[in-house]
Amino acid sequence: MPPSKTNEPAREGPNAGQRIAKLLARAGIASRREVERMIADGRVAVNGKTLDTPATVLTSLDGVTVDGNPVAAPEAARLFRYHKSAGLLTAERDFTGRMTIYDRMPAGLPRVMPVGRLDLNTEGLLLLTNDGELKRQLELPSVGVERTYRARAYGQISQEQLEDLMLGIEIEGVRYGPINANIERRTGANVWIEMTLTEGKNREVRRVLEYLGLEVSRLIRTRYGPFWLGDLPVGDVDEIRQNDLATFRTVVSKPGGGKAASNLQFAVRQRVPEAKPKPEPVPAGREPDGRRTRAKAPARPRVSASPRAEPVEPRFTPRGAPPRSERPLREDGPARRGPARGAAGEARFTPRVTPDRAAERPARSERPARDEKIAKPARAARARAHRDTLEPRAPRPGGDRPAKGPSGGRGKPSRPGKPARPPRTRK
Repeated sequence: MPPSKTNEPAREGPNAGQRIAKLLARAGIASRREVERMIADGRVAVNGKTLDTPATVLTSLDGVTVDGNPVAAPEAARLFRYHKSAGLLTAERDFTGRMTIYDRMPAGLPRVMPVGRLDLNTEGLLLLTNDGELKRQLELPSVGVERTYRARAYGQISQEQLEDLMLGIEIEGVRYGPINANIERRTGANVWIEMTLTEGKNREVRRVLEYLGLEVSRLIRTRYGPFWLGDLPVGDVDEIRQNDLATFRTVVSKPGGGKAASNLQFAVRQRVPEAKPKPEPVPAGREPDGRRTRAKAPARPRVSASPRAEPVEPRFTPRGAPPRSERPLREDGPARRGPARGAAGEARFTPRVTPDRAAERPARSERPARDEKIAKPARAARARAHRDTLEPRAPRPGGDRPAKGPSGGRGKPSRPGKPARPPRTRK
């Protein structure tokens, strides 16, 4: 059946048709304006017939081709968070050669469209989606989805001046809706201001602050509806969970649901680092680059510290040498530092002095006296003469203290009238 061509709006209902530009935008082909230009260029056809007007209402994309290629059915709606950095255009391409957000996005994303726009020097949260209907729903001022910005401005302003923005303001014939603005902190001549609005007109935040006499030096969008920038790294992308997206679309579709949907609380997504692939096992005797190497020796078994019950022969013995247990014991030569083991495995110690030297050494009784061993006998004689000239010590007034008390132990004697403690006996 040929498609209907009418300028009337699409009817409501489960089986009502929609304009082809909206269907193709939802399928991720291009934006609505881009699809209208593609139709004007004759690139879109239905059942082999080229379309010449975008006012074509269809119930499905069956038989629709773009550049001769059939259009697949639209995928499920997906929503992504993207941390845009300053200096990037929110556009698919730029004819002057400037960098766009698509030049810095990580690979692996489907065809996505930005929800709203951020200026060249504005950074922060930018939502991306593959569904044109969801994009339109988030952008419409009538829906009332909130956007929050943090602005750093130079100049003087009071909180009372910012509170007047709740009544709206008109600048050069453009009417701006209510804005909830609060001063966060002051740093010298600069002030940080948080602003929440629902329209998001072109350069709205900058124009309002410039009208109040402030010069904006930095602007960051931190929230779009219930979705926050959080700690998402600059230039990184992550996807909103499907159950959170379904909850948001259910709430925002109700009358006045923009405010309620903006206050939803979703769990902060935790980024999981990509798992590194495990290295493939390298065959024995080969390096990863293919070079031949020697085979690795097997690991040695662990040896316990318990004493050996039997003597163990050495692992390596020179050729022609008898076993260690049959070797004669050394009776001369330098003293050994460690214990040696005999034929029975018993440890013995070689003496520090050999028998020959011990025989030459005189007995203890025949050794000279201590004074004779002094290297300087004249000094020893003077010391003895000095000790002889000293007077003996005077006796103590109370007599010498006994070495042991009456109780048998050292200490003070017992007091008069108190029996002495019997001496202790060891058990």
